[in-house]
Amino acid sequence: VLAPSQFLITVPLRGLTGYRECQVRHWRYYTVHGAKLLSSVRDPEELHQWLEVEQFSKSHQQWHETDVNIEGDLVPAKVLIVFRELVEKSITSCNLSSKVTVLESFSSVVRVAVETSESQVEVELVPAVEIPTCWPEKARWPRCLKRWPSQEKVQCIKSLGFDLLARSNYHWQLCFSRAEHILMEGLDEDGGCRMKCFRVLRQMKEDVWCAGNKPVITAYHLQTVLFWTCEKYPRTKDWRCFPEAFLRLVQKLHKCVSQHFLKHYFVKNTNLLKYTNTSDLDLVARKLAVFLENPVFCLD
Repeated sequence: VLAPSQFLITVPLRGLTGYRECQVRHWRYYTVHGAKLLSSVRDPEELHQWLEVEQFSKSHQQWHETDVNIEGDLVPAKVLIVFRELVEKSITSCNLSSKVTVLESFSSVVRVAVETSESQVEVELVPAVEIPTCWPEKARWPRCLKRWPSQEKVQCIKSLGFDLLARSNYHWQLCFSRAEHILMEGLDEDGGCRMKCFRVLRQMKEDVWCAGNKPVITAYHLQTVLFWTCEKYPRTKDWRCFPEAFLRLVQKLHKCVSQHFLKHYFVKNTNLLKYTNTSDLDLVARKLAVFLENPVFCLD
C-alpha cells in the first residue's frame, strides 16, 4: 500500500531457477529495442542491477527469446511490454473491461485503474523474479552487531532471499518485501507500541501532512523510518510510552524530509528521496515542524 488509493502488487515470473550473482562486468551498447548504441548504457545504481539469463542454472526457452532477451540480458522494458499485452488480454478474456482499465504511461510501467464498490484505485502491477536462495551482496546488512533485530530474526530474514522487479528500462530493482514483512511481524512481542506509532504516523501523513492520491511520502517511506528508529532505540523501555515514542518517530521523519535524504534500510548507499520533488518535500517538512512545535492535540 503506497497510499489509500494507490497500490503496488508484484507478479511472480516463472521459468528461472538456480540464481547466482554475476561478477563479470561488461559494457552494453544497445537500446531497449535492440538497436546498437555508440556509447554504452549507464551502470545501474545501488538498488538496481543487470540480469543475465546465464545467471540461472535452469531457464525455460521463453527467457532466451528476443522479445525479452538482448545479447543474453533479460531486459525489464521488454518484459514489461510482453506483460502489458498479457494483462490487456486477461482483462478482455475475463470480461473485466468495465471495471479494470490499463492506464497510459510515459514509461513501460504497467498501471491499471480498478473500480471497487467504494471508489477507484490505482494499481501498479510489477513483474518480479523471485530469488529465494540467496542474499544479495549489495545488501550488506546488518552493518554491525545491533540489538534490533535479534540475530535469530536476521538469520531468518537473510534465508528468505529477495526479489528483482521490472520497473525500469534496463536494470532490475532489488526488493526485500519478504524481509520487511518479517521485520513488521511480531514487532511488539515485548509489549511495546511500535505498531501503534506506525499506524498513527500513517494516518497523520494521509490526513494532515501529505494527503492526496499520489503523495510525495508513501507508506514505504514511513516503514523505512520505523525500521531505522527501531534500530536506534532497540530497548523495550523505549517503546512503553506512546507520546514519547511517537514524537521520536516524527522527529526522524522530519529530519529525513528536511534533508531530502532517507537511506534504504538494506542497501545503505540508496537515498529513497533522491528523485522526489524537493519543493513538495519542503512543504511536508514545514507541516511536520508545525506539528512538533505543538504535538499535544494528536497524542490524546
